[in-house]
This record gives sequence, C-alpha cells and structure tokens, in this order.
Amino acid sequence: MAESNFFPQSQTLNLRQVAEMANATLPDGTDGEFLLRGVAPLENAGPSDLVYMDNPAYVSALTATRAAACLVTPRYAAKVPSHTVALVTPQAYRVFAQILAVLFPSAMRPETSFAATGISPGSFVHPSARLEHGVRVDPGAVIGPHAEIGSGSLIGAHSVIGPNVRIGRDCSIAANVTVTHAYLGNRVILHPGVRIGQDGFGFAMGPQGHLKVPQVGRVIIQDDVEIGANTTVDRGASRDTVIGEGTKIDNLVQIAHNVVIGRHCVIVAQVGIAGSTTIEDYVAIGGQVAVKGHVRIGMGAQIAATSGVNGDVPPGARWGGIPARPMREWFREITALKKLASQGDSAKDDDASS
Repeated sequence: MAESNFFPQSQTLNLRQVAEMANATLPDGTDGEFLLRGVAPLENAGPSDLVYMDNPAYVSALTATRAAACLVTPRYAAKVPSHTVALVTPQAYRVFAQILAVLFPSAMRPETSFAATGISPGSFVHPSARLEHGVRVDPGAVIGPHAEIGSGSLIGAHSVIGPNVRIGRDCSIAANVTVTHAYLGNRVILHPGVRIGQDGFGFAMGPQGHLKVPQVGRVIIQDDVEIGANTTVDRGASRDTVIGEGTKIDNLVQIAHNVVIGRHCVIVAQVGIAGSTTIEDYVAIGGQVAVKGHVRIGMGAQIAATSGVNGDVPPGARWGGIPARPMREWFREITALKKLASQGDSAKDDDASS
C-alpha cells in the first residue's frame, strides 16, 4: 500500500529564517542559506531536519541527534552535538510550533473532507439561512432556518447547524458536529463529534418521578476557542453557558449547563464540570478532573490530573487530590500515609519473626 502524505509541507525554510523567527543568533561560520528540508523528532532526524529540545527526559536523544539544527533552551544548549546548529531560545517549543504552522498550514484546523469550495451537492441549506461569501459546506451537512455563518467558515460533512445559530468568520466545524441554541465567535474550531447546545441535565426529583426541567438558555463561545473531539457543551438552564476567548478544550470533556469558563483556560481530556460552576481566566485543569457544581475556580489556578474539586479554589492556587486541596498539603498527607504504611509492614514482619 502506497503511503499518503496527509500534511504536505507548503514550503522550506533556511537557517537564517528560522533563527529570525526564534530571535536567536546563528553561530559564527554558519551558512544562513542552508535549507531545512523538514522537521523530525530528535532520535529520527536527518542531516537536513529541524528539531527542538526543552525536556530533560530527552537529553540522551539530543546528544545523539543527527539533525541539521535544534531549537534549544539555554539549559541544554551545551548538549547539542557539534554537527548540529544550536538555535538558543527561551521558548523552544513555542517557536517550533510557530514554524510547524508555517510549514504545515493544513494541519492547523479541520479541513473539508470533499475539497469543497462552496456549497456542496448533497448538503441541505434552508432557504432562510444566511451564508456569507466564502463559506464551504460539505456533503450531508444540514443548516437550519435563519442560521447565519460568516465568510471563510467550514461546515463539515454530516454536521448539523440548528435554527437561528450564529457562527462567526473563519470557523472550522468538522464532520459530525451538532451546534444548536448557540452563538459562536470568529476563528472557533470544533473537532469531529463535538456537541454544542443540547439539553443540560436538569430534573426536579421526587417520589412521584423525576420531572424534566426545560433548559431554555444558550451557549456562547467567544473568539479563538478550540474544542476537541466528542466534547459536549450543554446549553444553559435559564442563564447562558459561556466559554471565554482563547480557551482550549481537549477531547471527551463534559461541560454542564450554566457553566462559565473564562479566557485562555486549558482543560485537558475527560474533565467533567458540573452545572453552574465558574472558572475564571487562565485556569489550567488536568485530565480526568471532576469539578462539583456551583463552585468557583479562581484566576490562574491549576488543578492536578485526576483530582476532585469539591469547593472554591483561590486565584493562583495549585491544588490536587481527592478532595482537592493545596498541593503542599496533599503531598504532606501522601508522605505521612506512606510512612504509616511502611511502619505497619515493619510491625507485621517483626510479629512474623518472633
């Protein structure tokens, strides 16, 4: 079977161009016009590839790399082999990401599955929907009455855009996405299988049965938000569910009704955020965290993976554990438990030998 190049490289860069992007100085005697043919991991790189290094786990791979050039943080610059040009920058990974975006623009967001340049045959666009010039619609997509979609946006195959939904400009809505009862800003990215605007989980429970509470709010997603595959964002019950600009959400995240997420947050896979929680700006939440409803996580807080947040978290705090508490307190408790466990094992050994 012939290999496919799913992300063709759009151009090549020379050492001088990469150094300028990194705000790095080329070592004396370096040929700035040397063309870098590609990018690669440290261990697989060839003599015309660019690599990066900012993690102590890969020091041995750095010392053995055959790469032409390496974006490297100052801490590891001395470990770069003599045949590899060291481009020293405090943000090696960030610069590498910028270079990848230049070389592989098609990998930045979901693209049409049908090479669509307009409204494809086999899509269904209601006559009252308003699509600006340059919107692309793949086969099988459904766009409901009075929906509005801005120029440069893509609606992927078999996605459904509900009535009265507003989608801004230059958005990428991948295949098999549903968007209802929602307003999306500009440059929003929704990966395959995302569900936006469905019912929140609201029931008035009682001995006579569980009475469904109608969910009549909306979802508001601001500019530059990216949401990973199969994540769900429920619409508000009576208020709006809001996701602030620049926030990045991983795959398989559940965001319940009335949740408000601030700007530039990072939420990793399998997080569950219960209803009416407020997450302030620049919060980072690790994978598989469970957040109780009606709590507030303060600006800039960080929550360790697999934690359970049962109460308010102060701004700037670093918490972890179940229930989540300040990191130092959590580590002290773990250390104390280990010590108690080892003492118990020692006592059992002494009893067995006597």
